[in-house]
Amino acid sequence: MNGDDFRRWARRAADWGADYLEGLRERPVRPAVKPGEVAAQLPAAPPEGAEDFAEIFADFERIVPRAMTHWQHPRFFAYFPANAAPASMVAEHLVNAMAAQCMLWETSPAATEMELRMVDWLRQALGLPEGMAGVIQDSASSATLTAVLTMRERATGWAGNEAGLAGQKPVRIYASAENHSSVDKAVRVAGIGQANLVKVATGPDHAMDPDALRDAIAADRAAGMLPGGVVLCAGGTAIGAFDRIAESVAVAREADLYTHVDAAWAGSAMICPEFRHLWAGAEQADSLVFNPHKWLGAQFDCSVQFLADPKPQLRTMGLRPDFLETLHEREVVNLNEWTVPLGRRFRALKIWFLVRAYGLEGLRERIRNHVAWAEMAAERIGAMEGFEIVTSPSLSLFTFRLAAGDEATRRLIEAINADGRIYLTQTSHKGQFVIRFQVGQFDCTREDVETAVAVIAELAQG
Repeated sequence: MNGDDFRRWARRAADWGADYLEGLRERPVRPAVKPGEVAAQLPAAPPEGAEDFAEIFADFERIVPRAMTHWQHPRFFAYFPANAAPASMVAEHLVNAMAAQCMLWETSPAATEMELRMVDWLRQALGLPEGMAGVIQDSASSATLTAVLTMRERATGWAGNEAGLAGQKPVRIYASAENHSSVDKAVRVAGIGQANLVKVATGPDHAMDPDALRDAIAADRAAGMLPGGVVLCAGGTAIGAFDRIAESVAVAREADLYTHVDAAWAGSAMICPEFRHLWAGAEQADSLVFNPHKWLGAQFDCSVQFLADPKPQLRTMGLRPDFLETLHEREVVNLNEWTVPLGRRFRALKIWFLVRAYGLEGLRERIRNHVAWAEMAAERIGAMEGFEIVTSPSLSLFTFRLAAGDEATRRLIEAINADGRIYLTQTSHKGQFVIRFQVGQFDCTREDVETAVAVIAELAQG
C-alpha cells in the first residue's frame, strides 16, 4: 500500500465510520449470529500472495458489522458504557498513524508530557487535591493489579519482588463482595492467592462495614498474618454499591495499610460536584482509578490511576535495564516504570481532544441527563404491574425483576435481548436473579430510554 492508496482507503474507512454511527439506531444492538458462524466465512489458511484491498474492505463490510454487538448503539443499556465520542475517534486516527511506542520520555516526549498534563486536568475536574500524581493505564484491572502488588511489597518489607513469597507469612487483602472480580484476579496474579482475599461484611447500604474491617485486620494480625491493603468500591459493578470510603480509609490508616479505590465506572460522575458525596474520602486514598473510556467518552483503552505518593508504586513496578537507560533519566518521567507493561500507547491525545471538544460542562450535562433518565426509567418500571425494583438507582444504574420469580425474569431478559431493540444484562443480588439497567451511552437520548421502558413492558406481556 503506497501513500495514495493509504489516503484513499483511510478516507473510505472514515466515511464508513461516519455512516455506521449515523445508522446505528436501525441496527439491532446485539447480532443474531450463532457460535462459529463468523469463523466459517474465514479461510482456514492465510493467503500466500497479496490480495486486492478493495476485496479485503468488501469482506469486512460483508462479514464484520452484522456480527458485532454494537457498543456505541444509543440503546445499549448493558454492562457499563464503553463510549467512543467522535472527537476521541479522530484523536485515535492520528495516534494510529504515528504508531509510537511511548515507553520512555525519549521515545515520545509529547505523549509523556501530555499524559502528565491530562492526568492533572482530570484531577482538577474530579475535585481531587493538588499534588496527586497519576498515570494512564490500559484498564482499571491493571491499575488494581499495580495497587495490589504495591500492597504486597509494602507488607513484606519490599522483599517479594526479590525473594518471592515462599516462606513469607500470608499477605491479606481486604475488600467487600461488591468489588469487581478484577480484585480477585489481582490477588491471584500477585501470588497472594484467592484464599487471602478477605471479603469483609457489608451493611444494609451494601457498603463495607468499617467495624468489620477493623476486626478482620486485628484477627489476621493476631493469627500471624500480614495485612497488606484495602480495596474500596466506589460504584460496584453489580448494583453500583459505594463503600463508606472515609471511614474505611481511617480504619486502614490506623492499621498502616495501603488503600486503593476502584471507581472505574462511577468516577466519571464526580466531574459533577453534586455527586461527590458518594465517594467522600476517596481523596484520602493512596491509589484511585477511574475509566474515562467508560462514561466520559474516551475511546478504549484509557484508565487513569491517581496516586497520593507515586514512590511506593515506582519502587514496586520500576525496573530499568541497561538498554532503557537514557541521557535524560534524571530530568524526566518514564511512565513505563509506573505500570506492568513496558510498551505504552499514546492514550492522552484522545483526552486532550475530548475535553476541548465538549468542555467539562458539556460532559457534565450528559452525565446529569443519564442519571435523571435512569431515575425516570426506574420509576416507570417500578409502577408496572408484576415488576419490582430490587436496587434503586445508584447514579444511572438500577436493577429490577419480575415478581413471578427468577425463571420468569430470566425468560424476560432472554426475550429482550433476542428482540434486538435494546440490550440489558443480569446479575445476582441476595440470591435473586435480577436485570441490570444502566444509562450511559454517549449519544443516548431520553427517547431511547423511553423506548427501552416500552420494549420491556411489551415483551413482559407476551
